Order: sequence, then structure tokens, then C-alpha cells
Amino acid sequence: MTSSSKAYPAPGKAPDIFYQTELCPVRSVLGQVGRKWPSLILCHLSFGSHRFSELRGAIPDISQRMLAQSLRELQRDGLVSRQTQGGVPPRVDYDLTLLGESYIEPLQVMMSWGAKHIGQVERERTTYDLEADLKAAS
Repeated sequence: MTSSSKAYPAPGKAPDIFYQTELCPVRSVLGQVGRKWPSLILCHLSFGSHRFSELRGAIPDISQRMLAQSLRELQRDGLVSRQTQGGVPPRVDYDLTLLGESYIEPLQVMMSWGAKHIGQVERERTTYDLEADLKAAS
């Protein structure tokens, strides 16, 4: 097998790295940051530093537990930093790291795609659900 055939797999087969669980970029990184809550958090942090309560207010449908968990995961991945400042109660601010800032451009592309295609996606969902209901009824 030549090196060029390794770089470009046969049609219908993903590159070998996608079959290696520990090395697969989708499983390792994109599976985390590509989820709804981390994406929304990163979007809000792209406009500047936020306190936990500000993020909670900006994303009203996220639970406090899920917000805390998502922030910890984003910190673990090196995308978000957490700074505690003295006071009573202590002030905790979340901000994007340089690595987190580098994710904003692809995130904006995904958001633009979503805004452009939301109507079509919703129509497709409705059609699919109606057809599924008809099949279930017959």
C-alpha cells in the first residue's frame, strides 16, 4: 500500500484514525465541545468574561448542575479558565483561554450553517415525523 492510499481511503471508509478510539478527534475532542451546552457556553464567553450566574442567566434552559459540569469539562480540555477573586462571597469569573479562542471561528461557522438551514431542518423533521406516525398507524 502506498502512502497516498493511506491518506485517502477507499470511498465509503473513513481514515483509519476514526477507528482508533483513543486517537479519534471526534470522540476525543469534538464530541465534547460540539455538544449543545459547551457550544453555547463558549459562544457567550467569546464576548468576554462571565460569572457563573451570568452564564446561567444567559442560558436559562441549562440546569445549574449541567452548567457546572460543562464548565469543568471545558476547563479540563483547556478551553476555559476559572479565576477566583477575593471577597465575600468570592467572585468567580470564567473566560476563554487562547485555545478556547481558537475554537470560536469554527463555532461561528457551525452557528451560521444552523441559522441558514434551520427552516429546512425543521421541515425535514416534520416530514419524517409525519411519515413515521403514518407507518405506526397502519
